[in-house]
Amino acid sequence: MKVHLIKKQTIEKFVANNARSRSSFHLWLATLKFADWFQPTDIQKTFGSADLLGNNSKRVVLDIGGNNFRMICKYSFGDKNVHLFICWVGTHTEYDELCSKNQQYTVNNY
Repeated sequence: MKVHLIKKQTIEKFVANNARSRSSFHLWLATLKFADWFQPTDIQKTFGSADLLGNNSKRVVLDIGGNNFRMICKYSFGDKNVHLFICWVGTHTEYDELCSKNQQYTVNNY
């Protein structure tokens, strides 16, 4: 199923404030256009470094730009497509801080 990205403007805003992330997110978005997912493990087939979070959170952590940036998304598989909701975008260091507070399962900044 094709992926419907929700809140693409979140990425655009992050890139506007973090210019060195531009090419990495551009490549990520281009890859997403051709994604064809039917189950959560398909996310990992498209993005090899993706980590599916536990606790029945239906969230995935995506490493972007050689692990310089992280994005947390919530996914929902529907009948015709997959909805991918951007919950959080930041640097690797910011992600580590989020995890130290155990907020990766609940953060929803967008």
